[in-house]
Amino acid sequence: MSMKATVKSVTSGDTLILRGRPGAQGQPPKERILYLADVAAPKVGNATREDEDGAYESREFLRTLLVGKEVTFTSIHSLALSSGEDSVPRDIGSAEINGLDVTTELLKNGWVKLKESKREPTDDDNRRKDLENEAKAASKGLWNPEITKPVVHYSMPADSQGFVSEWKGKNLDAIVEQVRDGTTLRVRLFLPNGEHQIATIGLAGVRSPRGSSKPGEPSEQWAEEAKFFTEARLLQRPVRVQILSLPTSVASPFQGNTGATAPAPASLFIGNVLHPAGNVAEFLVGAGLARVVDWHAGMLAAGGGMERLRAAERAAKEKRAYLYAGLPAPSAASKSGGSATKPQHRVFDATVIRVWSGDTLTVLERESNKEHRVQLSSVRAPKQSDPKQTFYAQEAREFLRKKLIGKHVKVSTDFIRPKEGEFDERECVTVRFGGHNANVAEQIIEKGLASVVRHKRDDEDRSPDWDKLMAAEQAAIADTRGIHSGKEIPAPKAPLNISETSSRATQFLNGFKRLGKIPAVVDYVAAGSRFKVFLPKDNQTLTLVLGGIRSPRTTRNTSEKSEPFGEEALQFSTHRYMQRDVEFEVEMIDKSGGFIGALYLNKTENAAVALVREGLATVHSFSADALAWARQLYDAEAEAKKEKKHLWQDYDEEAEQAAAPVEEQASGPLKTDFIDVIVSDVRTRTGLAFSVQILNTPGIKSLETLMRDFSLHHKGPVATAGFVPKGGDLVSAKFTDGSWYRAKIRRASPVKKEAELTFIDYGNQETVPFSSIRPLDPQFRSLAGQAQEARLSFVKVVEPSSEYYVEAVDRFRSLCEGRKLIANVDHKEGGVLHLRLIDPNNPAALDDPTECINAELLRDGVALIDRKNCKYLGAYPQVVKKFQQVVNEAKRGRLGMFEFGDVEEDEDN
Repeated sequence: MSMKATVKSVTSGDTLILRGRPGAQGQPPKERILYLADVAAPKVGNATREDEDGAYESREFLRTLLVGKEVTFTSIHSLALSSGEDSVPRDIGSAEINGLDVTTELLKNGWVKLKESKREPTDDDNRRKDLENEAKAASKGLWNPEITKPVVHYSMPADSQGFVSEWKGKNLDAIVEQVRDGTTLRVRLFLPNGEHQIATIGLAGVRSPRGSSKPGEPSEQWAEEAKFFTEARLLQRPVRVQILSLPTSVASPFQGNTGATAPAPASLFIGNVLHPAGNVAEFLVGAGLARVVDWHAGMLAAGGGMERLRAAERAAKEKRAYLYAGLPAPSAASKSGGSATKPQHRVFDATVIRVWSGDTLTVLERESNKEHRVQLSSVRAPKQSDPKQTFYAQEAREFLRKKLIGKHVKVSTDFIRPKEGEFDERECVTVRFGGHNANVAEQIIEKGLASVVRHKRDDEDRSPDWDKLMAAEQAAIADTRGIHSGKEIPAPKAPLNISETSSRATQFLNGFKRLGKIPAVVDYVAAGSRFKVFLPKDNQTLTLVLGGIRSPRTTRNTSEKSEPFGEEALQFSTHRYMQRDVEFEVEMIDKSGGFIGALYLNKTENAAVALVREGLATVHSFSADALAWARQLYDAEAEAKKEKKHLWQDYDEEAEQAAAPVEEQASGPLKTDFIDVIVSDVRTRTGLAFSVQILNTPGIKSLETLMRDFSLHHKGPVATAGFVPKGGDLVSAKFTDGSWYRAKIRRASPVKKEAELTFIDYGNQETVPFSSIRPLDPQFRSLAGQAQEARLSFVKVVEPSSEYYVEAVDRFRSLCEGRKLIANVDHKEGGVLHLRLIDPNNPAALDDPTECINAELLRDGVALIDRKNCKYLGAYPQVVKKFQQVVNEAKRGRLGMFEFGDVEEDEDN
């Protein structure tokens, strides 16, 4: 009886594997083996034996003729079944296709030989013998004396990695020899040199359910359906194969290859198998018979393959096909584009203000001004705590710092990772920057400075660009970049802290001053005006304190309170300067080893000026007046006062206007204006500075009256319980002579219980214990301080480091201190008067500018014309000319600093 079946495959030129029609719900059909009667074909080889001559060509003829097509077959004899319920029936018989007898076609083309028969030949036997003789006479098929068998490698290549490297991504023609399961195929690769390589290919990006590997073990659900799906489409069909990778990645970061022997040959390759109709992996997933394998994303994402697989997976889930049959029906919210359980992602504009590591940042949301500490979704950076990873951890952080710090970014909140063990709740985000909205996570992974987190299969809490991240990691692995290089780089040496002690800092002071502006990175912001900066070139750190200002302090002790606006000043400096590339310059050092100077952002922005302009610092006139940017500080403070920012929110201009009785002239020389003064204080700690009282003024007369009342007031007890002086406070303070005077707090130390202050009527500066300080009674506040900051016009005495400095100070004291003098105001700068001091006993000095104390210091060789800091020199050309003549006289006389030659040029430089 004739039956119909589809040829599943051909094992040799005389053997067919047939299958019937599929069962209900796509169940695999029954199979049977048909041996063609009375003929024999050479046997195809395997791993233990070679092909017989012509075996491959014989099989190929029959495969091309029959595979995938329906035939009519007749069983002459059924062979006994082997034990087991799943034994495949085997028959001996014949087959026809489209009216052609298959055996006749084989004999006609010489691809099989007739077996010897013990029975009497029949007419069919004679006809077949004639066909064989005709093929033999024509040297067809197996009868061709020049027929050769191809070189076939049935075992996987010994050098698996080398084979992958040679053929990676290239299209190789192939025949699918076996389907082990829905996504694992054994193929015959046709190499360009004519050799055949048998290889096992796992389909990239997918995994189907697996059948049982051991007798008695159940198969995974839908395993047979998946296998049949692939077999029906690919078995013994011509395909193109793209080999992509080995089944396991290279060694994990920081895990070197400790084995001395070569790795064993791989059991399979990962790749694509492309049928003329497309990539079978996508059809398998779309049918619900395979799931997407996330870790293959690196191989497929670049060409869009992973995106197509995920689209097919979504379609299968919507259809509830096979593997997804048990999924709950989509909710109304999800059908309408929303989600009932997960909020829509929030996107906001922000500025990156700190980089903690290669995967963690702090950003400042622009709209709400709220800080967010966020983690890059699906990114894992090297650990700073692991010595093997420290180098790469620092490289990763530096990469992000250079890319993002201070930059405007778009932040998309992907999910919130809840608190887990020692890890706090984390806001996981995607950060994009620049005109092309580049994903910084993709960039750092591609540089080999971070890896991608392997999420669980159904974990949707991941980066929306997860596939692209995997592709970036694959590129880094291929190029052995960063953590994938296999190199163990020792942890970098800890930077030298040159502010650790004052003695160490002193060694660097002069070098820094010579260098001028020095490039650095702000490593930490300790307070509004105090920074820790890092010098990458020299691997050094130092403490930098902004000179010329006083910023309110913050406290690290929770039991104490910060000064008003201390936290705001710290926050301003942190947001503005933390981890920024900056420049700094140094003026001096403090007693703890900190360097006092200036910090510049973007070459021009002076951090001290910025703080003062925001009302988060005040100008410290004593130290500011000697700075080149003093004018900027005073202008910034005036602006902050005008706008009543922060520290100046309660500023009363009328009450404080006496604090700055003079203003700087706009330009040109001032009109000659002689005034009577007395030098009330001389200070020499950081160079020569002094204070004067202007005599014959209502203020001085009022001061005499005030001091009498002041003395009487302080003879009685004054309640001071709970009084803690703060910077800027007006107070009463006891001087070393035992008397009380009005003073202004420069800075106060609650820890040491002492304050640095300036006596506002005389200019003296002292450090006084809190026990000698009282609040200033309101009745003594109305009169402005009578001490006026001053400096010498046109000249500067030698530097404190000079051996002639003591001589210069002594000379100035002998000429000026405590004396009534005549002064001409040549320049006004903020609250500082630039004076020509004149001895009242020398009336000729009123007409001759060289007959003044300023010129006397030049004449003694202990001062020079200040060509660097006196901006007004050009307004007084005749005075400068005469002063230069005086200097020349000192040179000729080898006086003071000119004792051993002309040092003026060196001093000016």
